[in-house]
Amino acid sequence: MREKTSWILYVSTFPPRECGIATFTKDVVTSTDKAFLQYAKSKVVAMNNDVTNIYNYPDEVIAEINDSDLQDYIDAAKKINDNDNIKIINIQHEFGIFGGEYGSYLIAFMEIINKPMVITFHSVQPSPNDKLKKVVQSLAEKCVCIVVMANTAIDILRNDYNITKPIEFIPHGIPTVEYVQSHKEKAKLNYGKRIILSSFGMMSPGKGYEYVLEAIPKILEKFPSILYIIVGETHPAIRQKEGEQYRNMLQNKIKELKIQKHVKFYNKYVKLSEIIKYLEATDVYISSSTEPNQITSGTLVYAMGAGRAVVSTPFLHAKEIVTPERGVLADFKNPDSISEGILKILSDDDLKEKMEKNAYAFTRQMVWPNVVKSYMDVFRRYAIFEEKEGLTLPHLNLNHLNKMTDNFGIIQFANLKEPDISSGYTLDDNARAMLVECMQYKKSKDESLISSIKKYLEFIKYVAHEDGRLFNYVDKDKKINYDDWSQDAHGRAIWCLGYLLSIDSLPKEIVDDAETIFHKAIKHIDLKKSPRSIAFTILGLYYLNSAKPSEQIREKIIALADHLVSLQKDNLSNEWKWFESYLTYSNSKLSESLFYAYPATGNEIYLQAAKSSLDFLISINFEKNRFAPIGQKGWYIKEGHRAYFDQQPVDTASMVQTLQVAYSVTKDEKYRKLAIIAFQWFLGKNSLNQALYDHSSGGCHDGIGQFSVNLNQGAESTIAYLIARLALDKNVMSDFVPK
Repeated sequence: MREKTSWILYVSTFPPRECGIATFTKDVVTSTDKAFLQYAKSKVVAMNNDVTNIYNYPDEVIAEINDSDLQDYIDAAKKINDNDNIKIINIQHEFGIFGGEYGSYLIAFMEIINKPMVITFHSVQPSPNDKLKKVVQSLAEKCVCIVVMANTAIDILRNDYNITKPIEFIPHGIPTVEYVQSHKEKAKLNYGKRIILSSFGMMSPGKGYEYVLEAIPKILEKFPSILYIIVGETHPAIRQKEGEQYRNMLQNKIKELKIQKHVKFYNKYVKLSEIIKYLEATDVYISSSTEPNQITSGTLVYAMGAGRAVVSTPFLHAKEIVTPERGVLADFKNPDSISEGILKILSDDDLKEKMEKNAYAFTRQMVWPNVVKSYMDVFRRYAIFEEKEGLTLPHLNLNHLNKMTDNFGIIQFANLKEPDISSGYTLDDNARAMLVECMQYKKSKDESLISSIKKYLEFIKYVAHEDGRLFNYVDKDKKINYDDWSQDAHGRAIWCLGYLLSIDSLPKEIVDDAETIFHKAIKHIDLKKSPRSIAFTILGLYYLNSAKPSEQIREKIIALADHLVSLQKDNLSNEWKWFESYLTYSNSKLSESLFYAYPATGNEIYLQAAKSSLDFLISINFEKNRFAPIGQKGWYIKEGHRAYFDQQPVDTASMVQTLQVAYSVTKDEKYRKLAIIAFQWFLGKNSLNQALYDHSSGGCHDGIGQFSVNLNQGAESTIAYLIARLALDKNVMSDFVPK
């Protein structure tokens, strides 16, 4: 693949330099390149703080600036101007990483640059003196947009600095981690049943650790198993000027308080994996900064993002995000207040768990895929990128699908990411899980997938009644609910079985079992029942006919397709071109089935009905270049108003598949482009600007409400994402859609 011609250039510190801003920028670069390679590639101008230091920078770094050398800024700016690849510049700003008074050398750099610049302020000081105010105003004036990580910072910049430039709030990014109970990680770290308090970050005066230490004796009176872990080495700049004075003072205080057995230092520059490990072992996280005007705290949001209850001093960022539902605010430099907050949480297990889950839920907007999407939205507003055709698809990850599956089948629901066996199993989920494995097998011919295909097929056999009906629900004790026969679930199973039968390289015993179930099940499709079950059945018949052409199968397709066409005629008006007087779930499958019926029969009427109904859906479901499926809270009744929430992954997956099929049949580019837009709903292009797909687990969240994402990652949602992901894979689609 040729080198991208569009670059986003970050001006910042960068690893291996040990600095919080460097770590932040590395995370931005990594996450942006993972999600947006079709737009641009990230490059870095690295800020160095001493001309004698040499860093072995990675390939992303294309230039370096010595922070105290004004000529370096000027030379770098000229080279940037001459590089046509660079489309926009993002300055990750902290006053201490740029030379001159209040980092004023950066102004000289920005005066020369002739490309759009966005500045991210990691610090915003209220009530500035005249010099600081002038520097910040100069920086702002030369940018097209300012990014801050707390809403309070917007008010400060507007009111205290009189800045009128556009300002965007984008929260501090955090890694995507699972919510786990602390005892699991404590066991791995050999802390047993000890109660773990923790703080992390580069050590420096102003962290307020001494006040936490003074709070510990009072906590020990009630909880004698307390262990307070302070993670992180002394900040290099502090160590160079002051040595280890602050750490030594803390160690002396520990001896004075006689709490040596209850405090441990982990004195090193910690990797992300280590940070997560200690956070997950933590019962209460303590953020004890003594700086009231601190506007951003990466350590605090990391802890909340790991689902930890927190006690924090009320600096500006903390006051904005630490509510009583997520933690406790304690007074500055007040050991009694700190101990009171910690004791409040530790004394009430229900409160502690509630705070943990609330903190975890609140911070989902901060995970890196969501944050870099917001950055990219800003960048694309001010720069034109030479966009690569198509979409860079996330790596196919079946880990959560496998995690949700036991020896019997795939479990229906999850509590967050953990399978909830009490929810039982459904035919709907197991049939579509089989479809996912079949699609991937058809692409890869990976024989390791055959065992999973067989397992899901065995589930379908388990729920198959001797008369051919396929029952949907099986409880955790493997008991079938024979009082609940669902036409839709029955039809979905026929669709998935038909796809399996279109694969010519599966073991004969699997094919024979599937064919037997299919032919007995097909007898129960009733034209008087669900139009969706009819649509699913057409898909299954199409696939079977593609493998074993039969006039009898073709006649069944015609009968079912004719019925759908008649339903559309019965409900047709100038404004309503649908098969029913309402829109509910998996709507596009009705149109999709007619796109399949057309190549199977050659009947142009099916194609016309497919296009008119799909175009009608498109007019409703796509708004402002994003997809918004019909919400389950009210649906959309003819002559009424559509519901926007709750939006479900299964509806998005259906639309992605349908649009891909429409493109395959018609060769109309608009359908292919809309399929990509619909798929991006999973990646954050939705009403909440939050990703539903979880890159770390391979799972998908259960839907979008008006204000939040449903954090559970159940079977249906994960399967829906995987089917949509595979539907956009050219290697899969070559066999998946009608020609």
